[in-house]
Amino acid sequence: AIAVLVVRLNSLVKGFSGVRIELLEFLRDMINLGIAPFIPECGSVGASGDLIHLAHLGLAVIGEGKVYYRDELRPTGEVFAELGMVPMRLSFKEGLALMNGTSAMTALAAFALYGAKQLLRLSCVTGAFAQEIFGGIDDSLDDDLHQLKPHPGQLHIAETIRNLYQGSSNIALRENTHELIRGQQQGGPVFETDIKVQDAYSIRCIPQVLAPVAEAVELAVRTVEIEANSSNDNPLIIPDKKKIIHGGNFHGQSIGFVMDALCIAMSTLSNLSERRLNKYLDKHQNEGLPEHLIPGTAGLTMGFMGAQYLATSTTAENRQLAGPVSTNSISCNASNQDVVSMGTVAARKACKSVSNAKHILTLEVLADLQALSFRNAEGLGRGTGKIHQELNQHFEIYDNSRVFHDDLVKFRKILFSSQLLDDLSVFWQ
Repeated sequence: AIAVLVVRLNSLVKGFSGVRIELLEFLRDMINLGIAPFIPECGSVGASGDLIHLAHLGLAVIGEGKVYYRDELRPTGEVFAELGMVPMRLSFKEGLALMNGTSAMTALAAFALYGAKQLLRLSCVTGAFAQEIFGGIDDSLDDDLHQLKPHPGQLHIAETIRNLYQGSSNIALRENTHELIRGQQQGGPVFETDIKVQDAYSIRCIPQVLAPVAEAVELAVRTVEIEANSSNDNPLIIPDKKKIIHGGNFHGQSIGFVMDALCIAMSTLSNLSERRLNKYLDKHQNEGLPEHLIPGTAGLTMGFMGAQYLATSTTAENRQLAGPVSTNSISCNASNQDVVSMGTVAARKACKSVSNAKHILTLEVLADLQALSFRNAEGLGRGTGKIHQELNQHFEIYDNSRVFHDDLVKFRKILFSSQLLDDLSVFWQ
């Protein structure tokens, strides 16, 4: 709710909404004092702005409704009286200016994007760990390969992963692979080999899979930044030109569109992570790791078998959340609002998808650390080695002697409630 206040103030302060400075100062004071209006989750069609959500914000401004203050939900009038604040008496246009805008969907979208950017960075880390654990063949990340298909996101992801594992002794070199294969040649030019020729797609195609994810995040960031810094109520006033303009800047289609795209991106990212987790656990695919990463006798303990259920079910949920809602326009308001954006619903959905993806990536990180306890930790590259060192000090090999959920919660906080991975370059520089 504080974020909604911030975005609404940032819109009104542009000077095109016809409100008094006193109202702007009042919103500023609410933000600085930590007074958060009680705003229901549901109710916006995202067309004439977030009317329901911002009406509750407006209630707080006039001393009505409820607010959160110091983590307690209380009547607004009671909190104002305690702080010596006098509720605003709104003047012409001010009620409409407060209610008619995209501030709720924009605030939610900003939170979703913050988490999505964290997830994308972490996906580069888990991708680099996977290359290290499975001895990925180097040419799948060769810059010359990616320059032949130069999607910006693809180039960025490939470069980031290469930088992370730089200096590794675990990565297989294609030239050495050819020599090993030739060493098994018997008889004619066609023969069977047990040398790995190519990695599975979840290892080999990471830059190609994450390219549109990175680009969707970048597009969404640009869109949200524009929306947050726009004047989006109606009508708008341009004093210099003596114009009062009735239009539709309150319409949230741009936010709805990029939030639906972000859900597709998060589903893609989740699927890639879950498939790699499955590769770690399946004894027919994990290239010699213990079945289900069990540290002991298989059958007596279950390793990460149960943990995979969370990743698999949450990935399925994110696939369902990837279905667009901004296409589901339903006419309302006696058909005045005959085309609506559902932008706030899309932003809420994106927040849920991001939260789900955090579960999945946290599980993959735990599986990475468990796998590295069995092999290849000594040969890690400069970046992967430093990150492993940071994370491994909080990690204990999971042997079913404690509740796995506790490990999950601990590492989710480490990965997403700290600044540890905010800048990956510090690990390879």
